[in-house]
Amino acid sequence: MPNSEISKEEIARRGGEIYQKIIRVQVETAENIGRIISININTGDYEIDNDLLVACHRLQAKQPDAVIWTERIGYDAVYAVGGTLVRTAR
Repeated sequence: MPNSEISKEEIARRGGEIYQKIIRVQVETAENIGRIISININTGDYEIDNDLLVACHRLQAKQPDAVIWTERIGYDAVYAVGGTLVRTAR
């Protein structure tokens, strides 16, 4: 399926599901809390970095057609605009 045919909502749904069901238990460690994870929603492959762009570019370098979803490990959002990031319980 071409990337342009996947809605933003579907990308969010698949990315969140992959993170919660498969990846979270592997990466939510003390040293990764607060870092950014970029996930290819088609393959489940991911990259972790302190910088969102670096994580995304590293994943795209390996998989140019990657459809990417990002999360901040251990938090409910990547960024907070006018609010506060909430630490997810673990």
